[in-house]
Amino acid sequence: MPPSMYSKDEKVLCFHQELLYDAKILDVRLKDPSDKKSPHEYLVHYKGWKNTWDDWVLEDRLRKATEENRELASNLRREVEASVRQKQVKPASKKRAMSDRSSVRDSEERGNSVPGRAGKRARGENDIEKEESFNTRPSIRIVMPDNLKSLIVDDWERVTKNGSVVKLPAPKPVRQILQDWRDEEEPKRADNRIDVDVLDEVISGMLEYFDVMLDRVLLYRYERAQYRVFRKQFQESGKGPVDIYGGEHLIRLFSLLPELLAQTNMDIQNTQRMREEISKLSLWLSRNSEKYFRTEYIPAEDSYEDEDSS
Repeated sequence: MPPSMYSKDEKVLCFHQELLYDAKILDVRLKDPSDKKSPHEYLVHYKGWKNTWDDWVLEDRLRKATEENRELASNLRREVEASVRQKQVKPASKKRAMSDRSSVRDSEERGNSVPGRAGKRARGENDIEKEESFNTRPSIRIVMPDNLKSLIVDDWERVTKNGSVVKLPAPKPVRQILQDWRDEEEPKRADNRIDVDVLDEVISGMLEYFDVMLDRVLLYRYERAQYRVFRKQFQESGKGPVDIYGGEHLIRLFSLLPELLAQTNMDIQNTQRMREEISKLSLWLSRNSEKYFRTEYIPAEDSYEDEDSS
């Protein structure tokens, strides 16, 4: 019989759709009593809800009632409430949040750079069907703390308005940031190999996604000459963008992930877990912003003139 992660009468957090709620485990059983290797099911009662909402859930819906998970629950709730308020505002007066891609990226630079996004002129019946399919896929709402949103705005102004770029290589590149997060997270998950595997899969996916998406959607116009210089170094050294670029470009990816991940074929369960892990990463990065965002900006022309002369 596999060990149970949770016990009867334990207070936990439980996912119901997009949010985490306080809950208590009333009972534990095997999903298939005739199979000793069957996963456990847990009868949970949601705090403040009627007993009619009590539900048998699998382990992947439950989270330990730690301060970190409570912080995640609070932020997920705020993000959902903000989204609801935004939808209630009339389109003529609505101002997009800074997590919206149109507010952090020049539209002329983005164009059709997102894979699978067709232009209006090329739209036909197949494109309409694809769009309808896209709209029915699970939404990906990632927690973006206010200080990270402010950093995205400041970064956008420095690059697009002041003609500056981040000085590269970054003191703390993306690969190191994600490794630091893993080093802190892994001990918390030591008693659950599955959670450690999920952590490693998310980090591996983020590294690959960053390398692929940097040139396609994360760079502003002023940064492209600098990128071309470092692209030559990538080819010669075997390194990639995750070894050169840092936190500023990583949180740009965070702001675009809801749209990018919604175009994948992930099921609801994997979508929920991906959202949770990236939200945890976002909260962790927010708490450690002083360490990872002390970045120097330089005039765009200096960024590649210095490299060409070296």
